Amino acid sequence: MTRLDQKLARIQSGDYRRGDFIIADAKDGDMGSGITTAGPRYDAKGQVIGWKTRRDYLDQIAAVVKQDIVDIMLTSVSNMELLHEQGVYRNSAVKPAIRANDATDCWGGIRGATYADYPSRPYRTAVLSRVMYGSLEAQPGKPVTGTDLGLYSITFNNNLDDDIRSLEAFEAFRAEAAKVGFSYFLEVFNPNAPQDLTPETMPGFMNDCLLRCLSGLTKADRPKFLKIPFNGAKALEELAAYDSSVVIGVLGGGAGTTRDTFELLFQAERSGARLALFGRKINLAEAPLALIAMMRRVADGEIGPAEAVRAYHGELQTAGLSSRRSLEADLEITEAVLR
Repeated sequence: MTRLDQKLARIQSGDYRRGDFIIADAKDGDMGSGITTAGPRYDAKGQVIGWKTRRDYLDQIAAVVKQDIVDIMLTSVSNMELLHEQGVYRNSAVKPAIRANDATDCWGGIRGATYADYPSRPYRTAVLSRVMYGSLEAQPGKPVTGTDLGLYSITFNNNLDDDIRSLEAFEAFRAEAAKVGFSYFLEVFNPNAPQDLTPETMPGFMNDCLLRCLSGLTKADRPKFLKIPFNGAKALEELAAYDSSVVIGVLGGGAGTTRDTFELLFQAERSGARLALFGRKINLAEAPLALIAMMRRVADGEIGPAEAVRAYHGELQTAGLSSRRSLEADLEITEAVLR
């Protein structure tokens, strides 16, 4: 069993402890953007002078895997393939996973594009048998050379035609996954083009849509766990309390301050989440490895969010790195849902 499998088994058996909290790094940004995927490059004065390359991105991923703190590394199929070729996952306890679909509301990183302003449309690039075995046909009994785990995302907008179209695509994905023995975790985004929803009704709408779309699935067809936005402690507690067999994870959203990163992890765990999958919060940090190390300590209950920010700034000073914010500014909670 992988470290991820061991943690999931304890969580689902009711034997969860703080050390079982799952941390995932979302390095799948190239599925929704292009040149800007890896983040900006800065000069000595902290000014943006361009963009990091794909090679930079792959090196960042390899460094995180080597650190051996995160439990899951989520990437695009093409980057996972190169990482396997380079031996990055050889003898690693970090589970590789791929983004298994790239619906249109994920395309928000394309410069000048307005795709994400329109109701989400389902789309999927990945061919699951190739993801698993590197061939058009699955080969049962042979070692998996890619991965058998992927992220499938869906967005409900309270529009009947759009939501049914997304559910039909989800059904087709599950059929293909079942055929080749592929596992998945389900990401449900907040509505990107909501119809007749208010900020007050949206969290309940999200929880109900999520659980409703799982109700017709057997255990074999259900996702290993969920990934959802943090819509406040009350909404997450409601979801976690309803069905203890559903393992809930939260997504990171925007980069925010360092306090936002640790506060989100802390509040989510306290409200019943058992996993955090952060992308920009890690990728855009001054020292991603130091941030991940502090995330682990916050998840384990060794340190609180504010103390973790101070410790992180201490790590930056020790490494001779400049923070893009003052300590005072970085201690602020800027995301409204966390206040």
